[in-house]
Amino acid sequence: MKRIIVQCFLAPLLIFGIMGFASYQTSVEKLPYKCMIQMKNYEGHGAYIVVSLIDPDGQYEETLSVQGDDDEWYFDITEWWKFYGKRRPDIDAIVGETIAGGERTVSVIHIGNDKVDKGYRLRFETAVEDQEYYVKDVEFDLTTNNLQSKVEGSGFIRYVRMMPK
Repeated sequence: MKRIIVQCFLAPLLIFGIMGFASYQTSVEKLPYKCMIQMKNYEGHGAYIVVSLIDPDGQYEETLSVQGDDDEWYFDITEWWKFYGKRRPDIDAIVGETIAGGERTVSVIHIGNDKVDKGYRLRFETAVEDQEYYVKDVEFDLTTNNLQSKVEGSGFIRYVRMMPK
């Protein structure tokens, strides 16, 4: 009888322990990276900036950072809105207000270590009220080297500098 009682209690503990260990082993570590965005000098409102993880097939996978906290204007970031706007999940990546011409900001973004050097890209989209929208203001391969470098922008962003935290 004691053996049956012990087996009834130990079996579930053993199963949950193994499952917990297995999920611990397969969890992906997200590493923090400092991301400095330096804006070009321009006149007008601050820029909304969305930083996205793009998969090897060119599709949006995850929103890593949003500069601009008024969601009323998110639809102006057209390509990202096609991804985000369909589902509208809570965004925990909102890091601050828009960034005006000539300003800079530093934030921390977290990137899964299983994405680096695997064909993924980082995309920085920018939009400014009553001005242009740049779907690929900055876009670069997510490689170890690029995560320690400076990349020039083609729209409102002068450059983005990445570095491990």
